[in-house]
Amino acid sequence: MASIDTHADGLTSQSWVERIPAHYYFIAIALISMPVFAGDFILFQIFGWTFILGVISLSLMFLAGYGGMVSLAQMTIAGLAGYMVAIFGNSAIDTISQGWPWYVAIPLALLIAVLFGTIVGWLAVRTDGIYTIMITLAIASAFFYFTRQNYVIFNGYSGFNGVLPPQLFGIDWRHPVAFYYLTLFWAVAAYCSVVYISRAPFGLALQGVRDNARRMAALGYNVTAHRVAAYAFAALLAGIGGILLTWQSGQISPGTAGIGPAIDILVIAVIGGLRHPVGPFIGAFIYVLLKTFAVDVLLSLGLAGERFQLLIGLGFLIIVFWSPDGLLGLWERFRSSRSRDPLTGRNGGGREL
Repeated sequence: MASIDTHADGLTSQSWVERIPAHYYFIAIALISMPVFAGDFILFQIFGWTFILGVISLSLMFLAGYGGMVSLAQMTIAGLAGYMVAIFGNSAIDTISQGWPWYVAIPLALLIAVLFGTIVGWLAVRTDGIYTIMITLAIASAFFYFTRQNYVIFNGYSGFNGVLPPQLFGIDWRHPVAFYYLTLFWAVAAYCSVVYISRAPFGLALQGVRDNARRMAALGYNVTAHRVAAYAFAALLAGIGGILLTWQSGQISPGTAGIGPAIDILVIAVIGGLRHPVGPFIGAFIYVLLKTFAVDVLLSLGLAGERFQLLIGLGFLIIVFWSPDGLLGLWERFRSSRSRDPLTGRNGGGREL
């Protein structure tokens, strides 16, 4: 009995560092050392863009995976944050940009993005299923046309260019290596925050609301408040991604937050998988690769380069057809098939006597 108690005490005394799986450390080492063997294009365009789209898609995954709410307004919230940084901060359109310091412009941009996301959530949670998708799509469409037609605040069709990150600590954060680490930091921070919240009381209650809202309401939980709070947190993630996206391209325009990009975020999240926070980053990596190299592949095959969206669409259809849970679902199915006994058809790992 003493040995059993000692073993149990040993398990409970393990630190959080010791409980992290070994392959996580290998991934961390590979990501940290990436600038050693990767060029500027890979760091800035491939991985930087992957991390940014992954953060924005992670906000959708949080709503859909843990809250059961599919929102097509996440790219709109990201675009709003990018616009606010350009308006309150510095850009080439100095007749509109206020030129406020970064420590005022960035928090204010995120605050406005969170408030807008909260309003979107307050409207969307009163619907369900396809109606939630439609109302968030309507908001995304309205924002796109409003920014394109408004020249006083959003500078209309042209938008803002020359929107660059601040020279904090004397570092040019748009340099490929610096920008890679900047986006990597926020991607890891967003991932860890979602993992933590999903296991916290709020996240567990949100998953309970997803599974059975009526039962959670009967237990005394405020279902509407939990859902709206989820939208607010997801808006914060989308806002961070939107600011990084604006800094990467150096500009923000209505097309950044158009209907196409809004649907692309959904495609990215579904391709990676909505069951785990790492799914959006996997989907974003595949999307960036297709977006970057699909034109070259089509031209090498003698096809029109402007049809690169065809490859993205075909890839999306194939993955969803074979696995509604995305690539993570395929991977779990593969692992399950390898552990299954070929004679009995049952999974291994039975209890030892």
